[in-house]
Amino acid sequence: MTDRPTSRRRAGPPLAIGIDIGGSGIKGAAVDLATGAFASPRHRIPTPQPSGPAAVLPTVRHLADLIEQDAGGGRRPVGVTFPAPIIDGSTMTAANVDADWVGYPAETALSSAVGSQVRLINDADAAGLAEMRYGAGRGEKGTVLLLTLGTGVGSALFVDGRLVPNTELGHLEIRGKGAEKRSSAAQRTIRRLSWPEWAALLDEHMRAIERLFWPDLMILGGGVSKNAARFVPLLTVRCRVVPAELKGDAGIVGAALFAAPASWSRRPAGPPTDPGARPPAE
Repeated sequence: MTDRPTSRRRAGPPLAIGIDIGGSGIKGAAVDLATGAFASPRHRIPTPQPSGPAAVLPTVRHLADLIEQDAGGGRRPVGVTFPAPIIDGSTMTAANVDADWVGYPAETALSSAVGSQVRLINDADAAGLAEMRYGAGRGEKGTVLLLTLGTGVGSALFVDGRLVPNTELGHLEIRGKGAEKRSSAAQRTIRRLSWPEWAALLDEHMRAIERLFWPDLMILGGGVSKNAARFVPLLTVRCRVVPAELKGDAGIVGAALFAAPASWSRRPAGPPTDPGARPPAE
């Protein structure tokens, strides 16, 4: 079960299923698109090892079936996140999963496995959609950047509420190596860094990003955001920095939002967040 409150069931709530594929776990729930709250229990299944398509696809099908049952049966739109850039439904890299995903037609394969149309989106982009619609980015104009701090560092860039997909700002090179190899939340744990030591590495990464994009706001997500008071005050970037509000649930919520036609969701006040220009396949 999630530690976020589930919404009370109403007559005909606009629901979609969000599934978040990660290197260590695959998690999902039904989401009430009017509020962003979960409309079912949150399930998590360890990512199969090895984590190639042959093992992951049936796991996603099983999870989707569980969530559909929890949501009262019937077909719901299904959105799935993946830790890679997504081009024309294919996964272009495989940073924390099996290399068999590189160049793989994942959206088509997932749709076949689940038995209905699946929409696939980069995991950080999904988290960004959720924060822009329901969380820390709601109503924000200008340039907003979400960084997800976990095993690596994901990024989602928005300009006046519209997503610029597939940014990979965790892979900027700093001091001769990928930035996320120094600034991810996992590195703080692996290297047993103090909060000030890790904040200095994260700050260097964020300042490099700021020199390129000059955002008005940076949102810091991932599980570590619950400890924002320990490191955000130590950051020296020019722009405003705030913790994500949906934290580890943002990927699920964003995947569900991406899956559903925009007309199903009641848009809150603020600039429009475009869940993606590509329409669902027929």
